[in-house]
This record gives sequence, structure tokens and C-alpha cells, in this order.
Amino acid sequence: MRYLDKKAIENIAIGAAFLGTGGGGDPYIGKLMALSAIEKNGPVRLYSVDEIEDEDFFIPAAMMGAPSVLVEKFPKGDEFVKVFQKLAKYLGKDKIAGTYPMEAGGVNSMIPIVVAAQLGLPLIDCDGMGRAFPELQMVTFHLDGVSATPMAITDEKGNIGIFETIDNKWTERLARTATVEMGASALVSLYPTTGAQLKKSGVHHIITLSEKIGEIISSKGKDAKDKLQDLLAEVAGYELFQGKIVDVIRETKGGFNFGKMNLEGIEANKTESMKVYFQNENLVAEKNDRVVAMTPDLICLVDYETLLPVTTEALKYGKRVRVVGLPANEKWRNEKGIETVGPKYFGYDYDYVPIEELVKKVVVQHV
Repeated sequence: MRYLDKKAIENIAIGAAFLGTGGGGDPYIGKLMALSAIEKNGPVRLYSVDEIEDEDFFIPAAMMGAPSVLVEKFPKGDEFVKVFQKLAKYLGKDKIAGTYPMEAGGVNSMIPIVVAAQLGLPLIDCDGMGRAFPELQMVTFHLDGVSATPMAITDEKGNIGIFETIDNKWTERLARTATVEMGASALVSLYPTTGAQLKKSGVHHIITLSEKIGEIISSKGKDAKDKLQDLLAEVAGYELFQGKIVDVIRETKGGFNFGKMNLEGIEANKTESMKVYFQNENLVAEKNDRVVAMTPDLICLVDYETLLPVTTEALKYGKRVRVVGLPANEKWRNEKGIETVGPKYFGYDYDYVPIEELVKKVVVQHV
């Protein structure tokens, strides 16, 4: 167990936004909420999954919807605790042992910190994705048959409700409809889990990894190239492209941000091009019309000079970026994982190929 102070939260916000692959919300907004919570209530305790009891009960809290909506629809701040407490009351649990993030992302890694600080609960060092995905069934708990419901949902106006569904895909369908009616973003608490389920099905040490990534990106005294090498070594990643955004096509519909960005190569990739397709999160990257990375592997955009993560709502013409790819957690790299979050689920007619193999093919072609 250790305590998360302001510096740790700043680094976690950066690292989680990187792992969020473009989704998960604006890290600046998330960081402000978490810093405010610990300033009022004191630092948050972080527990490893090895330090929790199998029979204890844990509930996450997260934002659902289109991340771009947060730019204009800022949370009041009390919704996170309300939705958490609503689910706890519905479950009839007098004692909730802690909370944890549902995914990695600039906002969704911060919301559980707010809940933990306000309720005096510990935060558990795991999540349900190891990155961010757009739909509720896209978590490692689902792969192991854990139910998303009972689930609580609320908005900033005070509307609040409970879902119990026949399966996790129905949870997504019904909650997405409610989210759209709530203004394309809502707060949810779902996948109530035991300590044993967290140990078996969660992606462990994600908060610690986020903090380490944030430390590397925010470190002083090294140039971008050296920091990038440290970052790639930490996440076993690859630099896929150096480019300038020359076009962004983006729309918000059905509670998602959909879009495509076109990049023109610079420096090492001069004369080359890249396209990145996203649905909240970056899903497929094509370099010179050849796929170089695809979901569930991570496709992360960072600022060319600072390496700060670039979320999909922050994409704009002329921005210079580096595109980084890294392998997904092994829990996703099986038949059910690919069926749940692979390229074909999102409508791309590709069989999943691990990023390690795709990068090798590109290197061989260049030689």
C-alpha cells in the first residue's frame, strides 16, 4: 500500500491518457477533478490486488459516452459518488472495500480517485482493459463471464437509474440509449466484483504503469528522442510514424466519436502517409495504405516534441505527432478477446495480426 499525492496523480493522468489510445476523456479535466478531491480530502491509498481479500466487494465508476462532449458538458462533481453509492445501496452492501478504474483514460482513470478520496476508500491497482475501449462489454471481466449488471447510471441533472440485463451486450445497448438521452455522456457504476474476480480477471498494475509512463513523458533534462526510447522500452512499443495531421473527419453519433485522420509524413517518414481510424479510441492505423497496427493492440498519438498524449477530441489540422503502437494485454489475444474487440467487430475486414508481426513485415519491405 502507498499513498497517491498530487505529483503521482499528475503522472497517472498523463500515462493513462497515453494508454487510452485517444479515448477515455481529456486528461486535463480528469486531473483537475482528482487534484481537487485529494486537496479537500487528503491523499488516496493505492492497494495492489495482492493486498485485497477474495471475499471483499469492489465497485468501479466511470464516464460513458462521447469524450468530445466533456469540452462543453463539464461534470458537476457529485455524480461520481452518487452513482457509486446508488449501486452499493441496490446491491445491499453495507461495506464496499474499494474502487478501481474500468479503463485507462485521462478522465476514466481519474474518476475512481475522486470517489476514493471523497468516500475514504482505497483504490485498487488494476482495471478491466489495460487501455480504453468504447463499449461496456469490452472488458476482461466480460471475457471471464462476469456480469456488467446490476449497473447504475446518472447524469449531471440528477436523473439516476438501475439496469439489470440478460447479458453484457444488452447492457451496452440499453445504457447507450440512456446516455444519448442524457446528452451523450453519463456516469456509470457497473461490474461489481469480488476480490477474487479482480485477481483473476483484472489487468493488474495499470495505475502503476500509467504513473511510470507519466514520469517518463514529463521528465526534464532529456530530449524527445531519448524520452521516446525510454517510453518504448517501458511499454514494449514501436514508433510507427512521424507526421503532421492534414485532415480530420469526425462526427458524434450514437454516444460515440467516430472519425478518421490523415497524416503527412515528416522527418523519418517524409514522402509517406498514414491514416488512423477511430471510434472514441484509435482502432486501425494504415501506413502507405498498409495496416501497421490494429485493435486490440494500442495505437497512441503523442505530441512530436513533448510526447504528451493527443486524444481524439484534440485532433486538429497542422499538429505534429508521433504515432506509437504497443501490444495489448495478453487477456485480449485469444479467440473471445478478438471476437469482442478485434477489427472485424468494428467493421474492418481484417483478420487480427499482432503488432509485432505487422512491424516486422514493414521493416522487411523497407529493406
